[in-house]
Amino acid sequence: MTAAKSEILTTLSRGMAVFEHLVNAGPATAKQLAAERGLSLGVCYHVLRTLEADGYVIRGEGGRYELGPHGFALGRGLQRHSEIAPELAVILTRLFNATGETAFIAEWTGGAVLLRHFLTSTHTLSVGGLEVGYTGDMHARASCKSILAHLPVEQVETLFAGVTLTRLTPRTVTDLDGLLMELARVRSQGYAVDEEEFAEGMRCVSAPYFAPDGTPAGSFTVSAPAERFTRTRPQLVAAVGEAATLASSLLASGRLRAPAAVQEAARAAADRKETA
Repeated sequence: MTAAKSEILTTLSRGMAVFEHLVNAGPATAKQLAAERGLSLGVCYHVLRTLEADGYVIRGEGGRYELGPHGFALGRGLQRHSEIAPELAVILTRLFNATGETAFIAEWTGGAVLLRHFLTSTHTLSVGGLEVGYTGDMHARASCKSILAHLPVEQVETLFAGVTLTRLTPRTVTDLDGLLMELARVRSQGYAVDEEEFAEGMRCVSAPYFAPDGTPAGSFTVSAPAERFTRTRPQLVAAVGEAATLASSLLASGRLRAPAAVQEAARAAADRKETA
């Protein structure tokens, strides 16, 4: 039984790898896919026939496989789930236009900081690995630290208890005590800075925005190459602060709803207060 389960998981992994390759790299022949993914040609054909039968890929001219109707439908569904409120989109665009730097918006989901959307500057370096939906490396990202700083300390300790804080660069904080000290500094100054802790050569500044009950709902962040960040730091700090203030004001006015996870956390906190 264990062997069968292992085989099913392996087949699924192969299928997802082939599908992901077609999404990212475009149409390819079975031979090309097999070489790229390290599969035998027979296994690759088996995977492609399965994906084709379910409509995720189609076989086109010259035996090249590309995304099928279900593949595109899946993409549209994922895009809908990643969309942000129009009001927040306007604030993000304002931040992007004001700074000329790559701008991000993240959301506190109740257990992780989720990258929801970003606008990329044409005159900056890209940071590998940062895609919509990314939740990793919260100890090294300004967008995460600006939110974590406003959570109860015991909640942060629980989040990171027993978790290895990966050293991504020589500047990355890799111990919990050091992270808690950094979060206290963030809480005091009102914004967080990533001093090349996530990626060498890139720095970020982030400010949190809040739900009406004062709990952090998300954050706005801008990133820039280290040298340019140093020159424009005061302006970037002011810009993310303004974006966060605008979002907090919208939430307070009721014209924008807090993320569902934040609302649920607020209700839970209220229930605990009533029963105390």
